[in-house]
Amino acid sequence: MSTTTVNTTAGNTAATVTDTGALTQEQIRHLAEDFLAREAKLLDERRFDEWLTMIDDEIVYEVPIRSARLSFEDEVSGGGYRIRDDKPLLALRVARLDSGQAWAEVAPSRTLRVVGSVIVERGESADVVNVESALLLYRQRGHDELGDVIPVRRQDQLRLTADGPRLLRRTALLTTAILQTPNLGVFV
Repeated sequence: MSTTTVNTTAGNTAATVTDTGALTQEQIRHLAEDFLAREAKLLDERRFDEWLTMIDDEIVYEVPIRSARLSFEDEVSGGGYRIRDDKPLLALRVARLDSGQAWAEVAPSRTLRVVGSVIVERGESADVVNVESALLLYRQRGHDELGDVIPVRRQDQLRLTADGPRLLRRTALLTTAILQTPNLGVFV
């Protein structure tokens, strides 16, 4: 079993623990919800370099292609992705957004992320937490009259580190089978 020191705040009391086994379910939930809220704020404020510091070096970030089927189990085939990135590719996307050459993001999108329906469970290893959440992403570009609403169901794994939680894995399932926005130049 790996040991990780995590600084967490429950109420006004700081506690240091060695793994998720030493945390209460309430503390684990607080860590996860705080992570998701801070991540949404950083992304909405286009503070991408700071967001990258919340990403684990072993990240798998994927948005699978979803198809309309009778059964939910058949909707994601596992073979096709709109996005499937690791940390170097995420860093490249951030650098491109900062370059002014990401034409899909000229003018930059204004976004608002609302995260809810959070379900938190202990992971298989002592330093991993499984988090499921729903995301409503509002996006408006330039002077468009109407913005896009992108509903997403996310399945995340957070690794607990001495510097706080890090996003280890994200699978973002877009609710719609057909992309209703011009591109996915934003992070979901």
